[in-house]
Amino acid sequence: MRTTIDSKKALGEAVRAATAVGALMRRNLHSPKRANEVSQHDIKLQLDVRSQKLIERTLLKAFPDTGVLGEEGVAGNQDSPYRWVVDPIDGTVNFAYTIPHACVSIALQTKVASAKERADYPDGFKTMLGVVYDPFCDELWTALRGQPARLNRRVVTVSTRAKLAEAIVTIGFSKTSEALAATLPFFGQLAHRVRKIRIMGAAALALTYTASGRFDAYVEREIRLWDIAAGGLILQCAGGEFWFEPLPGNHYYRLVASNGLIRRKLKVAW
Repeated sequence: MRTTIDSKKALGEAVRAATAVGALMRRNLHSPKRANEVSQHDIKLQLDVRSQKLIERTLLKAFPDTGVLGEEGVAGNQDSPYRWVVDPIDGTVNFAYTIPHACVSIALQTKVASAKERADYPDGFKTMLGVVYDPFCDELWTALRGQPARLNRRVVTVSTRAKLAEAIVTIGFSKTSEALAATLPFFGQLAHRVRKIRIMGAAALALTYTASGRFDAYVEREIRLWDIAAGGLILQCAGGEFWFEPLPGNHYYRLVASNGLIRRKLKVAW
């Protein structure tokens, strides 16, 4: 018999884990940071690993039969019908450069059972709750599937802007040379059609800013699951549209997230 998780308890534990890591991020923003790995477009910090371990301890203590899939590896029961999807520090490059635009992202997913759901969720899991915490602005976004999205407990909704000329769109440029090369022509065309383009460097915050009506859309050609699982549900619960498709590789996706009014207009050379 399949065990059912209490969603309110799960949300509370996810919030507890996210705010604990957020406090760690605040304390270390201006401190020297040790890198485990550095590439042309990314940095992996020792604090990333420490933060994920803190999240794992919190969540697996409360729900020992669940699994964890995170940017810094896996833990727990990987055969469980429930998995936590974790990005301990989303926006690591910003954080490493002491730019205070980074966050913690935690989602809880469950295995889908029906054939219809498997068609809608190609990797076999759907997100049940999402938590994104920005410790530098002290902003906490939360959502439970089927309920309103909230920012610091207040309900948020997407913007009502339907004209591309009035829209602010945020773009992620990914990390591979192929994704960068494919995104640049889109950027060039879109820049002449929207009010502003923003490149902020934290996917989860791009999604929650869209959910809150600050941005009207977010697009990225190649992004990992742990960057978007929590924020994607928050956007949907705020009335937005979270379109994504899986790409070859380990948990890679292409996405267009929006207020639901301008997605088709965004597909200029996309």
